[in-house]
Amino acid sequence: MRTRKFLGRLAHDTGGATIVEFAIVALPMLVLLMGGLDLAYQSYVRSVMQGALNDAARKAAVQDPTFTAAGATVEEKVANSITDITNSIAIGATILVTQKSYFDFSNVGNPEALMTDNDNNGQYDEDDGDCFEDANENGTFDEDQGSTGIGGANDVVFYTANITMPRLLPWYSVANVSPTIEMELNTAVRKQPYANQPSAPVICGVKIT
Repeated sequence: MRTRKFLGRLAHDTGGATIVEFAIVALPMLVLLMGGLDLAYQSYVRSVMQGALNDAARKAAVQDPTFTAAGATVEEKVANSITDITNSIAIGATILVTQKSYFDFSNVGNPEALMTDNDNNGQYDEDDGDCFEDANENGTFDEDQGSTGIGGANDVVFYTANITMPRLLPWYSVANVSPTIEMELNTAVRKQPYANQPSAPVICGVKIT
């Protein structure tokens, strides 16, 4: 009888219910909170990194750029300038900066121009004797006509910065996401026209008969 009364009182006892309810919602709430902080962190790093990339690109666009970052060449100084600023807020980050120069903005990421298309198929065929403008002057036809480096006067330089960094908080195991963050930023700047741009040579294939 006493046991029945005790069980009855226990069934109607609401003391401590809040703790149980909090335990149910605590984990999802913490995951959402950490996820929000992680997204804010990513946005902050992206904003700072984009600013550093744009600033370095503008500095490198003049004839005799001045950098405080270390490096033997302008390309190295640009990369080190971006890396130094980003590493100050993204601890443990790995940053890779690539620089390609083009004759004009319209050439960025595009193949070298066909000058002669003997079989009219819209693509370069060496065996048909087609000719192309060797924009990067490497002697071969390329699907991306960019030259490595910042080029010369009046060239358009396309900068790409790739960053891989650890997440701010260790919530990835709970949310089943990658423990690292990867992002890519780009900017393109035309260098000052302190000299004339050289004309690219035209190279033709040998038609096989």
